[in-house]
Amino acid sequence: MTYPLHCACRLVLPQYATYKEKIRSRLESFRAKVETRNETEFRLSWAFGWLSISERNDHIMIEGGAADATGLARIKDLLATAFKLYAKIDAPQIVWTGDHAHDPELAPFRLMVVEKVTDLNARIKRVRLHGSDLSRFEEFGNMHVRLLLPCLAVPNPVWPVAGPDGLTKWPDPDRKPISRVYTIRAIDTVASWVDIDVVTHGTTGAGSAWALSAKPGDQVGMFGPLGRPINRNAQHYIIGADETGLPALARLLEILPETATGLACIEVATQADVQAIENRTKIDVEWLFRRDAPAGTSLALSDRLIAETWRNDLDCFGWFAAEDAAARRLRTHWRQDLGLSRDQTLAAAYWRRGTTGLMAG
Repeated sequence: MTYPLHCACRLVLPQYATYKEKIRSRLESFRAKVETRNETEFRLSWAFGWLSISERNDHIMIEGGAADATGLARIKDLLATAFKLYAKIDAPQIVWTGDHAHDPELAPFRLMVVEKVTDLNARIKRVRLHGSDLSRFEEFGNMHVRLLLPCLAVPNPVWPVAGPDGLTKWPDPDRKPISRVYTIRAIDTVASWVDIDVVTHGTTGAGSAWALSAKPGDQVGMFGPLGRPINRNAQHYIIGADETGLPALARLLEILPETATGLACIEVATQADVQAIENRTKIDVEWLFRRDAPAGTSLALSDRLIAETWRNDLDCFGWFAAEDAAARRLRTHWRQDLGLSRDQTLAAAYWRRGTTGLMAG
């Protein structure tokens, strides 16, 4: 495939050797094809573009290419975010050269409008957001977005633009909106809408307060897609979620291969919280009920998945999204007890008991 667009950046990073494996591991975890990997260089590619990082005599050269502006923005985002996370000791100043180098439009950002709000049950609201040009939110294999929410303190926020590194820059930091991460429950790029399911728990949390007051015509920012892509072509799945991860789990059961087998466990409070899911797979679905136990106080969900036999005879993938303690418990089992790799499992803490704003909580 031809990639006519190109970007590049030259960095001086004295401590690069101490963190380069972390950068490489993160970039490869986005289900990349490894084209080159040696002591001084590696190159990865996807359907939408490629990137490379090479060590020269006195600097590090990072480059990327893509077929279109959307793909190039994705490459810049992957590279700049990786260095922002792991190269703090060298404080790199990424300034891109090449195509779209000085474009102030932030490619991952969309200004959305609330179209309608639906009560799924007493605790979950589904908010439909309408916007333009939403194809990027389903073409990279990621399911999460960051919503930028007006609030009482900042009722009329400013929206972000692209900085020299291609990442988010705020024209007026004092008018920066509150952000929360959610899963796209459903998306229709032709009709230009996405559905976001929000667990409500009063007005103390920014996301819950927004969903409880949202009405048609309200504006909200949406940024993404976020998160690590999962293996959508495995043969067997072991997956689980509580209410906060339920939108993602439900979407998986609707988009994974029809031949996929496995187990999906979902923890909710009571029978009244059970949702209809159009399960198009052969994955068995089990509902676990907390009843009187407060959310985040039980490890029954993670224990149930730990008890499930990992199928080494099949291409098996493990996925989990729930409270932090449960996610850490299952991640330890998969990674340390079973010795599974990052490419085989993803256990995410969507919220932490006693804390707001971690993910979708």
